[in-house]
Amino acid sequence: MRNVLRRTAAGLLAAALLATTVTASAQAAAPSSGFDNWTCKPSAAHPNPLVLLHGLGGNGPGNYSYLGPYLAAKGYCAYTLTYGQATPAIPVGGTISIVQSSAQIEAFVDRVRASTGAAKVDLVGHSEGGFQSIYGPKVRGYAAKVGKVVALAPPTHGTTFGGLVSVGDYLGLRPLVDQVLREYGCPACGELIVGGSEVAKLTAGPIAQPGVKYTVIASKFDALVTPHETSFIREPGVKNQFVQDTCPFDPVGHVGLAFDPTVAQLVSNALDPAHASRVVCGFGPAL
Repeated sequence: MRNVLRRTAAGLLAAALLATTVTASAQAAAPSSGFDNWTCKPSAAHPNPLVLLHGLGGNGPGNYSYLGPYLAAKGYCAYTLTYGQATPAIPVGGTISIVQSSAQIEAFVDRVRASTGAAKVDLVGHSEGGFQSIYGPKVRGYAAKVGKVVALAPPTHGTTFGGLVSVGDYLGLRPLVDQVLREYGCPACGELIVGGSEVAKLTAGPIAQPGVKYTVIASKFDALVTPHETSFIREPGVKNQFVQDTCPFDPVGHVGLAFDPTVAQLVSNALDPAHASRVVCGFGPAL
């Protein structure tokens, strides 16, 4: 009888150890946070994965080399892509037509949803990426796939300055940007200025879509998207804020928004307002 009990106890212990090992292995294979980690599975705390959209003349990995890991460390599954490339051989994005780029972005949103099993994503966009984060849910009509939008200096109503490819300068991509502009031009540049065709589509009627929560963050020292208020969506339920409303002495410029510790905290609070924390003011690049 004792031998039977021993064997039974040993079997139960082995089963428990096996279950623990399998559970641990599953957790290791499917982390609840990560940046561009396609094994990531969203946690209950952050059920919507993030899609991070870069600015014109930049690329996903470069534009989000700071903010991507920062948000992953907060517990998110975060993903980025380089959309709108004139040629796959040159890692510079956002220069082709807004229409074409927006189709690529929606396909990527669907890929993230399929990989993570999430019903919705949250969009974080910078510069043209900010515009795309607002444009896609309305003009392409995929608002049902989006929970929140956090847009950094989007040229929502068009900008009076066409030099949006300066994102590439900060990322060290200027020679490649120049090559793209020389060989392929920049259809998106003309579409994003005041009176541009895709600005007209976005601003015809209400911009904010039902069921989507919007936050727009801009800087008073932005020299590229001007006037600064052109970023804001003056509609019910949309939170518009300048970085300097929170941190008056932060000199961050247009490009620097994606690399500013102050802005990173504002983005985190916008994505999870129920657990918003006090912002500790930092200093972003004045570019």
